[in-house]
Amino acid sequence: MRVLFLHTDYLEYEVKEKALKGIGDIPEDRRKGRVEEALAVFVSAEKRDEANPAGVAAAAAKDVADVAGQVHTRRVALYPYAHLSSSLAAPGPAQEILAALEAALREMGFEVHASPFGYYKSFKVSVKGHPLSELSREIVAEAAGAEAREDVSEAVKAEAKLRSEWSVLDPGGRFHPLSIEDGQVAGFDFTGHENLRRFARYEMAKSREVREEPPHVRLMRELELVDYEPGSDPGNLRYYPKGRLIKGLLEAFVNERIAEYGALEVECPIMYDFEHPALKSYLNRFPARQYVVQTPNKRAFLRFSACFGQFLIAKDMVLSYKQLPLPLYELTRYSFRAEQRGELAGLRRLRAFTMPDCHALCADLEQAKEHMMVRFELAWKLMEDAGFSMPGDFEVGLRITHGFLKDHGDFVQAYVKRWGKPILVETWSDQFFYFVMKYEWNFVDANEKAAALTTDQIDTENAKRFGITFTDESGAARHPYILHLSPSGAIERVMYALLEKAAADRAAGRPPMLPVWLSPTQVRVIPVSGDQLGDAERIATALPGIRADVDDTSDTLGKKVRRAEKEWVPYIVVVGKKEAESGRLNVRVRATKEQRDVAIEDLQAELASHLAGRPTRPLPLPRLVSRRPTFRG
Repeated sequence: MRVLFLHTDYLEYEVKEKALKGIGDIPEDRRKGRVEEALAVFVSAEKRDEANPAGVAAAAAKDVADVAGQVHTRRVALYPYAHLSSSLAAPGPAQEILAALEAALREMGFEVHASPFGYYKSFKVSVKGHPLSELSREIVAEAAGAEAREDVSEAVKAEAKLRSEWSVLDPGGRFHPLSIEDGQVAGFDFTGHENLRRFARYEMAKSREVREEPPHVRLMRELELVDYEPGSDPGNLRYYPKGRLIKGLLEAFVNERIAEYGALEVECPIMYDFEHPALKSYLNRFPARQYVVQTPNKRAFLRFSACFGQFLIAKDMVLSYKQLPLPLYELTRYSFRAEQRGELAGLRRLRAFTMPDCHALCADLEQAKEHMMVRFELAWKLMEDAGFSMPGDFEVGLRITHGFLKDHGDFVQAYVKRWGKPILVETWSDQFFYFVMKYEWNFVDANEKAAALTTDQIDTENAKRFGITFTDESGAARHPYILHLSPSGAIERVMYALLEKAAADRAAGRPPMLPVWLSPTQVRVIPVSGDQLGDAERIATALPGIRADVDDTSDTLGKKVRRAEKEWVPYIVVVGKKEAESGRLNVRVRATKEQRDVAIEDLQAELASHLAGRPTRPLPLPRLVSRRPTFRG
């Protein structure tokens, strides 16, 4: 069953004609209806629901009751709505399910208004507009079970029930308690901090459902970077050559920076035993849904991070306090989380993703705090060099226990002062998860959804859980603290955020583009006519280390330029008779929209400034544009 929840001022409908031939007539007094101040529940019963109509109705009733409780209403308007699914139940079972859902809700004490099934209807609806006023759900009968691949940990269940306090902490060290009033976040003056307001509303609502396609999805497909893979599980994507180039460059970039920092690179399995005692305990302290795999010997799960692989390595190491802090690192290709279908969205939220995971073993809490800030600076520089504006492109979400805040408030205040602008703080009364403090750098997109990229955590539990020890100054064995850093977050999310930034630039009238070092083609050389084709190829060859290609097609000059612009090529060099004879280049610069006459050495120097400190790779496609296939017809 698929359900759309709308918290409404009113829902008004009028029956027009029968949609199903065999449907019975309805009395005149049911042909129109209006329900005010209600939770409108738009419902599509699906083919799979036919196997257990009572079970799916009971599961749906629980979900309706849960959402109604969150929006504080006891009035429900049920509205059959076939357009939510492409796999509809037959009319008979669908009516049975809807009738059972209506009866279950009445039994729970709800005032239920049900619009007629099997008729075309016109309707008007006024939605309240607060963060919980629009939600979508996919409901499966409890008796039938969830998808066989998915195991829900105790941490996921606890996260759904977790209650916390929200506040904004400003760089002056002042806390501003937050609440939601009339759908808006109140308690802090967000003037000049509009993205922080959006982020706070998103986080406080705790709703991850996607109601509309993010702008980057269209861009990743138009640019032939990434696409959905219908032959796989949702949330597993295909990468075309240009997208694979960008992803590979980002992977190499993060690897290089982490190596410079001094982490020891390891490689761990992607599959682990469900019954391993330490892993079993850890699963219930980490809020992730697992992919389950049945091997010939045991029941296993696909890793959702590199944590436990590195912890199992650390358990067998012989360590001294003199070697701490000691970082271990792996770039996981891939990690897996069985995210809910309604939450999947392009590159923003996936089921298979590439995660750089760098843990550091620290002797004590003071060393952990100090080293966290060393890693903060590493991540700041990495994200800045990747192509982000720091700290402007991100909002910090800080999750912390009351106890840690009370004892280490000076550290938290120093953190926000270093960040340089207000941050959102979620405070828990108790420590349920394995960390006492966790920060996330979140990108807020055009749909007002947030995605965490960079993150680090102070872990107080897992060294003991996995039996990791070091020898201190007195010769005694002690458990270290563990820091969990992903300096960039998932590589796919870096691509998502860069594309969303580009979409925002386009909406603001600026040319959308990727950073030059990540652009699949950095220079497009366009001959005015066939007579200059040889000159164009010589110019492209004279740019070593640069991804320069040549548009050798028979199209007009205008069409060639438009093609390069559509592909977001940062530098377009047009070669006519004048340029061929003078040796000077006519260059169109995408970032500034200017057109310049420059020597090839000047163009090389300008490109070198964009590429300094970043990895390079050759063109992902043939140099001649005419030789390239089209991946999306």
